[in-house]
Amino acid sequence: MYWQEKIPPAVLPFVHIEPDWPAPPNILALSTSRLGGSSNAPYNSMNLGHHVGDAPAAVKANRQLLQELLPSEAQIQWLQQQHGVLAVRVNEQRDSQPYPHADSAYTLRLNKACAVLTADCLPVLLCNEQGTLVAAAHAGWRGLSNGVLESLVASLPCPANDLMVWLGPAIGPQAFEVGAEVRQAFLQAGHQPEAIARCFETSASRSGRYLANLYELARIRLSELGINKIYGGTRCTFSEPNHFFSYRRDGQTGRMASLILIKSV
Repeated sequence: MYWQEKIPPAVLPFVHIEPDWPAPPNILALSTSRLGGSSNAPYNSMNLGHHVGDAPAAVKANRQLLQELLPSEAQIQWLQQQHGVLAVRVNEQRDSQPYPHADSAYTLRLNKACAVLTADCLPVLLCNEQGTLVAAAHAGWRGLSNGVLESLVASLPCPANDLMVWLGPAIGPQAFEVGAEVRQAFLQAGHQPEAIARCFETSASRSGRYLANLYELARIRLSELGINKIYGGTRCTFSEPNHFFSYRRDGQTGRMASLILIKSV
């Protein structure tokens, strides 16, 4: 039992993470933690996912807390994530379900927040150096190996070398144990096979298993696209139970949000 379960959710402070990156001043980006919301165990307490079995009223209250961190006119674009590669452009508000079926979103509009939900998968936030474009991607191993980042970058109306990227909290390389089929999926994709192979360390505890470095796999794919300004990638959702949800660790659990928007300055 984690310590959060012993404290009423309302007592917990709402904790979020802001990227340490040289984004333009009109870019607002953040990732939430599991702390500070209204959800009871096992979703305690800042669960933002409607699809995990949490009480709808708790999710609504948590999303309102998140909304209060943003400019008053900001609108969050949520997605129905599929572990796929589809990218959508955010123009007008879509604040009611069904949300778009996609795993990444981008916009050039003010105060339209691109958001993804994760609990071990890798959230990837992007902006250009001019502060006129933002994007967010949900990159689990399936989406990453199949090209979710390539699909998103190909959709963006700007050169890839204008982009900077922040890798939000995901399962870390000492915790993400996978089978040989995951390693093979990345190797068969044909992206720098020697570098890819180094992202998979043979597991010391289970034969035929590997420890995968999701962060480094993303860096390889991004660098191939011509993106070299890459930040973040230092947290581990699995090994920090007091701060993050982890599907791999807990099974039934909540979801954090990572989002990015262009604000007025």
